[in-house]
Amino acid sequence: MNAQLGHSAGSAPVQSVLVANRGEIARRVFATCRSVGIDTVAVFSDADASSPHVRDADAAVHLPGNSSSETYLQGELVIAAATAAGADAIHPGYGFLSENAEFARRVQDAGLTWIGPPTKAIELMGSKVESKKMMADAGVPVLTQLDPASITEEELPVLIKASAGGGGRGMRIVRDLAVLESEIEAAQRESLSAFGDSTVFCERYIETGRHIEVQVMADRHGTVWTVGERECSIQRRHQKVVEEAPSPLVERIDGMRERLFEAARLATEAIGYEGAGTVEFLADERGNFFFLEMNTRLQVEHPVTECTTGLDLVALQISVAAGEALPADQPSTRGHSIEVRLYAEDPSQGWRPQSGALHRFEIPGQQFTVLDRTGIRVDSGVESGSVVGVHYDPMLAKVISFAPTRDQAANLLAKSLQKATIHGLLTNRDLLVNILKHPAFLSGDTDTAFFDTHGLDVLAQPIASGRALELSALAAALADAATNRRNARVNKGLPSGWRNLPSQPQRKTYSDITVEYTLGRYGLKTDLDGVSLVENTPTQVTLDDNKIRRTFKVAQYGRDVFVDSALGPVRLTRAPRFVDPTEEVALGSLLAPMPGSVVRVAAAQGDAVTAGQPILWLEAMKMEHTVTAPADGIVAELNVAAGQQVEVGQVLAVVTASAESEGENA
Repeated sequence: MNAQLGHSAGSAPVQSVLVANRGEIARRVFATCRSVGIDTVAVFSDADASSPHVRDADAAVHLPGNSSSETYLQGELVIAAATAAGADAIHPGYGFLSENAEFARRVQDAGLTWIGPPTKAIELMGSKVESKKMMADAGVPVLTQLDPASITEEELPVLIKASAGGGGRGMRIVRDLAVLESEIEAAQRESLSAFGDSTVFCERYIETGRHIEVQVMADRHGTVWTVGERECSIQRRHQKVVEEAPSPLVERIDGMRERLFEAARLATEAIGYEGAGTVEFLADERGNFFFLEMNTRLQVEHPVTECTTGLDLVALQISVAAGEALPADQPSTRGHSIEVRLYAEDPSQGWRPQSGALHRFEIPGQQFTVLDRTGIRVDSGVESGSVVGVHYDPMLAKVISFAPTRDQAANLLAKSLQKATIHGLLTNRDLLVNILKHPAFLSGDTDTAFFDTHGLDVLAQPIASGRALELSALAAALADAATNRRNARVNKGLPSGWRNLPSQPQRKTYSDITVEYTLGRYGLKTDLDGVSLVENTPTQVTLDDNKIRRTFKVAQYGRDVFVDSALGPVRLTRAPRFVDPTEEVALGSLLAPMPGSVVRVAAAQGDAVTAGQPILWLEAMKMEHTVTAPADGIVAELNVAAGQQVEVGQVLAVVTASAESEGENA
């Protein structure tokens, strides 16, 4: 750290920390603890038994069960685990119990050090409804809360928010009064599942705002640091996707940083805050801003602040919790840092989360390190061989760049993501790269409507398309041919499939492309002009593309084929030679897009439905997903009920065309 902490009388250094969390944030806290000689304890559910965070800790305690409500949200079990393992402090991470005042109180009652703010501060900020009233009284600008019962058409759109949490859970935008009540009910269910509290509230929704937040750090001796601002405007489902420090908007508007810092300081002092916290604001393009909430914990995006200040915020949290004092002078900032959240999800299919095996996961960079020079940092909760389940958030990693300028940071991060090896699950990697290269992003035009403005369908396009896709598919086919030659040798060692004279073209069909080529004594012949084969093995193919040599690394897992090259990553699926009749489904079948639980069913067998009408809701990874009718018709089959667990691909219902719709299409 750039700043050194001074010891205060009566401070008690922490010796062993239990992290009441999982995945990436648990590993992040463990990394700091190791660096300062503090022992570590993990807790883990059944689903997380093989998680890297369990192996990273010096000791680990099992919490029986899979869901967070059975495990990580059970405060008494977590405290008992700390006591049993000899920990003298608990770090809550983010999410789960991190902003639960009762849990913090119980930790302290058990004689353990709580690495977080005072319970009173958590209580005051724990209700977003009450916190806004307090901030208004303290002179911090706020948006007015709306009474759902009296909202009018003129006040639309409105935003429903969970009072007890964040991360996009329990949030809904409502543009039609007719659905306000049902959306409030859905938000309440989601909030209850994620935070154990169903309280929600409404406020005016600003369509194209900028999400700006200030990192604060305070000690019990009255010192408050405002440690730079972050911009987190690019979001999906109100959950941040790209975060950076400093904010392009704040950089552009004279005096805005000073006003933001003063508002954040007022908010921090008003509640007697201690430790790391974040004061979040919604701003417009003119530099006006309104208080949203205060997160009384470490934020997911804290690495960009660490990189631009040189501070280890976790180390500061531990020191402040032990009673140490911050220096009077807060640190200065330098350079630019950008973080992206790499998710196992398909943005082109409504951000559908993915689950399953992660065969290979390699992103070059420094793990959990506060960067002091240009480079890449990777904070990951998974590794090669990890299995991503359905019980928790599908974030795989945070990838962070640090460089002297914003353009350099964006370019470095885009190139690093493009060259990463990610095999086994669909991710939002292509979307992230396209955002970082987009002219609007590079110019700092990054409001909360970024995806709507520039088109999610455009931004989610594969990095490698056109000729890059064709070359990658050819490389996959040639690698497959090399595998066949290696495995089927005949006639004194000659490879099967080799021809002395020209023969019919070899054909390989993938889900999106068909490759045809011949390979004989005169070399490779293909429809791609100017392409010749230099070398092909089962795992690597080198092609000469119009006198430019390109190397493609190829990996196969069942029918899935992954091709990595400087042109960009490509995922292919080999088409089966024969279709299994048992895998065919009836026209109009609604298939489960992911494993999950049926929360509610809104239709019955025999009901007439219209295109887009909700049929049922699935909960997976703490989010609700709506399954709608694909067209006007009749619910011919309904195969599930509320509370039922379903597997991916399971037929939930079948909607057949009604006589009227068939007549219209005749």
